[in-house]
Amino acid sequence: MIKIGDFEKLDLRTGKVISAERVEGTRKLVKLEVDIGDEKRQLVAGIAEFYKTEELIGKTIIVLANLEPKVIRGLVSQGMLLAAIVDNEPVLLTTDKPVPPGSKIS
Repeated sequence: MIKIGDFEKLDLRTGKVISAERVEGTRKLVKLEVDIGDEKRQLVAGIAEFYKTEELIGKTIIVLANLEPKVIRGLVSQGMLLAAIVDNEPVLLTTDKPVPPGSKIS
């Protein structure tokens, strides 16, 4: 169990995928440019085996925005997209209605 204060430390926001491309030389990685409201961020995610890059563009996703940046295959990932795992496959978390990029998740 965690306290509500621990949850409040997470900066969860909606993000709109602006661009997506496979990371050359990898099977799993996709480089995404995501609008999170006040800025655009680069995310690197291991979803290439499950999502085509063209179907990601324009999609609203949920982003953990205050995660420390991490270098993955020479690319800086500035956050993490959230997904449920169903039968060992990621299913991206999204919204059921249109919302502006950067909307806070609470």
